[in-house]
Amino acid sequence: MPSENNSPVNDDNSDFTKVQDLPTGTPQGQQTTMPNNDKTTRTNTSKQTIKQTLFNQRDDINNPHTLETDGNEQTHFGYKTVNKAEKQARVADVFTSVAKKYDIMNDLMSFGIHRLWKRYAISLSGVRAGQHVLDIAGGTGDLAKVFSREVGRNGHVVLSDINAAMLEVGRERLINAGCNNVDFVLANAETLAPFDDESFDLVTISFGLRNVTDKDAALKSMYRVLKPGGRLLILEFSKPVFEPLSKAYDLYSFTALPVMGKLIANDAESYQYLAESIRMHPDQQTLKQMMQQAGFENCDYHDLTAGIVAVHRGFKA
Repeated sequence: MPSENNSPVNDDNSDFTKVQDLPTGTPQGQQTTMPNNDKTTRTNTSKQTIKQTLFNQRDDINNPHTLETDGNEQTHFGYKTVNKAEKQARVADVFTSVAKKYDIMNDLMSFGIHRLWKRYAISLSGVRAGQHVLDIAGGTGDLAKVFSREVGRNGHVVLSDINAAMLEVGRERLINAGCNNVDFVLANAETLAPFDDESFDLVTISFGLRNVTDKDAALKSMYRVLKPGGRLLILEFSKPVFEPLSKAYDLYSFTALPVMGKLIANDAESYQYLAESIRMHPDQQTLKQMMQQAGFENCDYHDLTAGIVAVHRGFKA
């Protein structure tokens, strides 16, 4: 477990210390996979030899779906049908491609409204000083930056992402903001392997769940790492509840988004996938039921912008 108060205090008695003092270790004293290659190493212990597969830059971290575990079982990648074993690498390619332009594209694509969506989600988080927060698929760190301030010196935030390029953008951004109570950890949402059971008061995932291969497995992992009484918050694109808006939204998504992706990020294909992935994501009621099946109680959701986006909440008893 991270220390409740392991951050030095500035001379000006502010919440944050100097940038050079930012911790770069991993939470809970556990080793995470780090950028290297796809070779394997063996670590000798007194009792056994442990095989560790090192970080694969393209796949980001170990893929729980392989031809050995899933065979030719298929899933969707946007509107395409692919083997489960392939999806993680395909998604990794998308976000590695768009990482540097991710923030500016979010502003352009949503006309800045994504900031209001995130602000509303944070208002439902119930986050308090001294709490431990895990932001999954946290990317460039919009939510983690706010949580860092809200939990204060006695709290702790983990910004987690499966994609090294996205995580590096978020890390640089939060370091520049002086956030000294944040760790940055490569983790797969389906397993959340670096984290102990019942470690966090709040778990959030913002615009990331739709890219996960096995969403049910991810929800169960989120339940596992939450403390009793903890809260899960999911901010994600959903299904518009107003039919005329839905048609206009489709037209915008499949024409304007790829064009903007081409002009701004020089990548129309990735933004075509992002538009398709939104349409393949479960609707509001289905996702609520999935959360309940994972063990969450008192689940609800709040439609934003007529259902283009929804915030789902669930609690661990």
